[in-house]
Amino acid sequence: MSLRKKSTSRPRFYSSGGFSSISMGSYSSQKTSAAAQVTPVTFNKSLLDPLNLEIDPAIQTLCTQEKEQIKSLNNRFASHIEKVRVLEQQNKMLETKWSLLQESTTGSSDVESLFNDYIASLQRNLDQLNDDKFKFVTERNAMLKQVNDYTQKYEKEVPRRAEAEQEFVMLKKDLDPAYATKVNLEAMLDSLREEFQLFKVELMELKNSVKDTTVVVEMDNTRDLNMDQIVSDIRAHFESITANNQEETEMWYKTKFNQMTTEANQYGNDLHATKAELASLQRMIDRTQLETERVKAQNESLNANQAEMECHGEKLVLDSMASIKNLEEALKTAKLDMVKQIKDYQKLMEIKLALDCEISTYRKILEGEEQNLCWPSAGWPLTAFSTHIQAAPKSSSMALALNSSLPPPMLSCKQKVNWRAVRSPSAPS
Repeated sequence: MSLRKKSTSRPRFYSSGGFSSISMGSYSSQKTSAAAQVTPVTFNKSLLDPLNLEIDPAIQTLCTQEKEQIKSLNNRFASHIEKVRVLEQQNKMLETKWSLLQESTTGSSDVESLFNDYIASLQRNLDQLNDDKFKFVTERNAMLKQVNDYTQKYEKEVPRRAEAEQEFVMLKKDLDPAYATKVNLEAMLDSLREEFQLFKVELMELKNSVKDTTVVVEMDNTRDLNMDQIVSDIRAHFESITANNQEETEMWYKTKFNQMTTEANQYGNDLHATKAELASLQRMIDRTQLETERVKAQNESLNANQAEMECHGEKLVLDSMASIKNLEEALKTAKLDMVKQIKDYQKLMEIKLALDCEISTYRKILEGEEQNLCWPSAGWPLTAFSTHIQAAPKSSSMALALNSSLPPPMLSCKQKVNWRAVRSPSAPS
């Protein structure tokens, strides 16, 4: 008699022993009633038949299917372990990002303080530049005032110079006739001297001619005239007049010459002083013009430096504001990313908790199944666990429940289940 029995539509449960609980109950009831009546012992004669150790092809096919399922479950188990490891790495990475974001939030205040310090230093530089600008503007105003004063003095000196030149021209005009008069008087003096010498020579000649001439005069006049005395008196009178005229002329010419020489010297000194003053004024004007040009160049350079520093300061302020805005946007983006990552982390933690719950549930189920497999005499059906495993891959929760905490003896337990299912006899119900 073969022990193999084909499975019907309803699964049949077998016990590990050869006696069912019903037969044992009937045996005990017969033992208690032995005193009243002795009855023959009944037993199943099919148990005396030798065991048929042949392997059923259906069982072998089932074993092959279970092996394939075990392989697929092992693969899925390894993939889930890898997923859990990746999730743990992502969890660590998120924790690291969270700590970095926390540090960045604390560091953002440091950056903000640094930018505030930098802006304060720029503001101090701007204040210093404004002070320098005010000082340079004051110096420029003072220099412009000094230039205006020199310009006014120059404008005042220009007409004075023109007046001095005009006066010099007038004096030169007056001096030229005086000098011409002097020259004419000197020429007249020379001509008078020549005439005087000529008259003197003529007088000498007349004297000589008169001295050598003998005049015989006969007159009827009874009076005796002394002509020599008269001639000598007239000659003395004319000589005195000539001498006086000559002395007066010489004195007048000398006085006039000295006066004109003094005036010419005075005019020459005035002209020299005027020329020196004009030269000093010209040097002062040149120096003032050079100083004005230098001040103008300095003013232009200061204005250019001021404009450049203002542009540079505005550019630095704009760059700082742009950097602050970028940092604020980056901070907002980081906060949004952090919130998103926190939400993802919470979702992952919820999934992990759900997976842990399912894993612990299935671990308990597997441990219970292993205990039931290890003690099959308790009456637990042996095919229930294989049915459990065959139905497990159909659910999505079982696919996610396998974790690294699943015990490795699962394969041996399944092999035990398969081996016990193969060896289970077809006992009567």
